[in-house]
Amino acid sequence: MSLTEKNTEKTSEKKVRVFLFQAIGLLVFVLIVVVVTFFSCLRGAEQTMVPEVRGKDLTEALLELQAKELYPRIQLRYSQSSRDRGLILEQDPRPGTIVKAGRRIRLVVSLGVMINRVENFVGRNIDEVRLDLQTFVTATGSPLLVLREPLMYDFSSAAPGTIIRQNPEPGTDISGPTTLEFVVSRGHENVMITTPQFTGLSITAALEHIGRTDVFFEISVRDIRDGERGETVVFQNPAAGVSVPSNTVMNIVVNTPSQIFDHEVFRLFVYDMPRNPYPLPVRLEALLPTGGRINLISVDFPGGRLTVPYRLPLASVLILYLMNREIYRETVMDF
Repeated sequence: MSLTEKNTEKTSEKKVRVFLFQAIGLLVFVLIVVVVTFFSCLRGAEQTMVPEVRGKDLTEALLELQAKELYPRIQLRYSQSSRDRGLILEQDPRPGTIVKAGRRIRLVVSLGVMINRVENFVGRNIDEVRLDLQTFVTATGSPLLVLREPLMYDFSSAAPGTIIRQNPEPGTDISGPTTLEFVVSRGHENVMITTPQFTGLSITAALEHIGRTDVFFEISVRDIRDGERGETVVFQNPAAGVSVPSNTVMNIVVNTPSQIFDHEVFRLFVYDMPRNPYPLPVRLEALLPTGGRINLISVDFPGGRLTVPYRLPLASVLILYLMNREIYRETVMDF
């Protein structure tokens, strides 16, 4: 091999070594960049703050943890109140703690009260007890305590709606689903009241007075007569100042307004409600077209025909509530 050929071969080998070194260096550089980028992203993603989920429903708590890329580890425990059922009692780590994404958060979820004996319901209001019984369930989700319907009622000195007797007796052991029988107070029997003065009052004042005295009532409307002030109580029976049983129905007659403006009506709201063993809270409201609300009457009502006169703009909405639950609504129309 000539000298020229040897020099050419050496030059080629040198170029190959340089190329290899450059390729290896570039590969190492790329790997370093990838590793640095990966760990930078990892560090940025792994830092998150533990949210406050105590006192919240389990479903809501899981959604909040999911948004923070955290995972639950759930423990179940009985608590001191039936209203806690399904709520988060404890969490670990504490709210505000900075942790890595993917961390498991221990959640203690309430199973409600562990019921193994019948509690004492005497003296409690039947409507409150109904709500509480809905939270008492077995491990399979079926009701643990079932209320026998229809309820039994009796007169007593206790307030209407108060449980005065129960079966099984308080302290009875529970081994499975149990039926409860209640006797509920109707209130005093043959309590006498003195009839209030309604004649001469405006309709608004009369409805307010009915709400304060909780008398049983039925209202009718007649046309205004000469010399009368409109929208006024013109007759009542029994008359004012008479001693009558507390369940006596007061017949009240009101007259029509002396003037009605355009886009306004004066009518009598009539709604037949189921009869109750004792009066329940009833409220009639008007939702005005402007968005405002007017309370027309709030009264403890025993059921039957509810009659309430009103003067309202057209397109107002009348809303009837029983125990703060809407049971009926109608729109005031021109017909």
